[in-house]
This record gives sequence, structure tokens and C-alpha cells, in this order.
Amino acid sequence: MTVVEPNARTTSVDPGTRTAFLVVNSAGAPDGRLLAAVKYPGENLSPEVAIARARAEGAPVPVGFQVPVCVCVLRVAPDFALLNFKCLDEPHFRPREIVNQFWFGVTHYKARLVTFDGRGFDLPLLELAAFRYGIAARDYYLARDRYRGPIDLTDWFTNFGAAPLAGGLDVLAKLLGKPGKPTESAPAGNTIQEVNDRCLCDALDTYFVFLRTRVLTGDLSAEQEAEQVAGAKALLREKAADAPVLHRYLADWTDFATG
Repeated sequence: MTVVEPNARTTSVDPGTRTAFLVVNSAGAPDGRLLAAVKYPGENLSPEVAIARARAEGAPVPVGFQVPVCVCVLRVAPDFALLNFKCLDEPHFRPREIVNQFWFGVTHYKARLVTFDGRGFDLPLLELAAFRYGIAARDYYLARDRYRGPIDLTDWFTNFGAAPLAGGLDVLAKLLGKPGKPTESAPAGNTIQEVNDRCLCDALDTYFVFLRTRVLTGDLSAEQEAEQVAGAKALLREKAADAPVLHRYLADWTDFATG
């Protein structure tokens, strides 16, 4: 997602480069101060102890107790070509600035959001963060609609929750020969850069799964999908010098689906 200054003037956009979809993937981190204040009031726990205690209880930390530390966005054209991608506020990854850039970009591009389990995690995370920081998302809320709003591929594949999808995004990506979850030999660190690297790879997997769903809906032919996949792969090769994680992503690319 290109960061656009709020007062910047925009000119007419070539339809071939216009953004029609924003594929979004995010990650959050627990807010220890909020956990201590809400879950453990009166115990004077430090943020670190509150986080450790919440995790020790076994259940995932609810999205309402998290702040975004990663939002990766892919811009997709009306013909479903991958135009560009960005992990917001890189390399600083400041939660408030990530959220500000995201909602400003949503307003600027006026594109349809595409996620995998976005209604269950990504969108609540970013909506609550907008609430936390007092950031406007007017156009998003005016247009929000379960059936004509953001596309959640989890809903798409589970018939709105009627049939669980074992393996989730990983199995769908690997069915297409895309990397999915990294191999055991890949680094699994938890630095902020490593979290954003994984977030970007998940966003790319989401894009390729989205492409295949457009074949199912008749918006793309199989030949057109193959052209878009080849174009996306070429873009990733071009961008790998600036985003080294793409070297691993491309190395894990397989021909599983056609084998």
C-alpha cells in the first residue's frame, strides 16, 4: 500500500494500474497494561507478568487485548494482477502509525478488502485499534456489509462457518503449489521484522488463493490465472533485493497442484 499524504492531490488513474482490491494480513501483540487493568485488576502486575499469566492460562489472548504490530497489504488491479505490496510503517512498525496508514489507505483506494479469517481477526484488530487511537474509518463503516463488503476467504471456503476447513490457509496454498507455512528448517524467530516477514508471506498466499477463487467464480479463466501468477512471480523476484524473505518464499514454491 502506497502511503499517501492526507492533503495530496490525486489525478486520473490508468485503469490498468488502479487498485480494485487490497489483500490484507495482520499480526497483533498482547497489550500487557490493558490485560493487567482488565483481567487482573488490583494485583499490580507488570505488563510482562500480565502477558505471561494470560498465556499460561492456555487460551489465545483475545483480539481486544492486542495491538497491531504488522499489517501487510497487497494492491491488486481490476484484472486481478498483483500491482505492489507493503508492510506498513516498515522498518519502524509503530502500532499507531500502522493503523493510521491502513485506514487512510482504505479511504484513499476505495478498494474491496480481501482477507483470510479477516472477520475473525484482522478486521476486529484494526477496528479496535482505530477506536483506541481515534482514527477515522468513515467510508469503511458506511460501506460495511456482510455480503457486498470485504471478502473473507475463510467464509468463502467454510460456507460461512458451516463446514470447518482443516489446515486453513496452509492447505489451500500448498494445494496450489505455493509455500504455505514455512518448512521446519526456516527461521521462526519473533523479532518484529520476522513477524512482518511471515505476515507478508501469508498475505501472498492469500492473494494466490484469492486468484484461484476467481477462476471458480468465472471472473478469470485458467489461462488468465496462469498469466497473473507468472506476473506476480516476476514481481516478487524483482522485489526480493529489498525484501529478502521473498527469496525463501520463491524457493518454497512447488508444482504440487500439477504433479
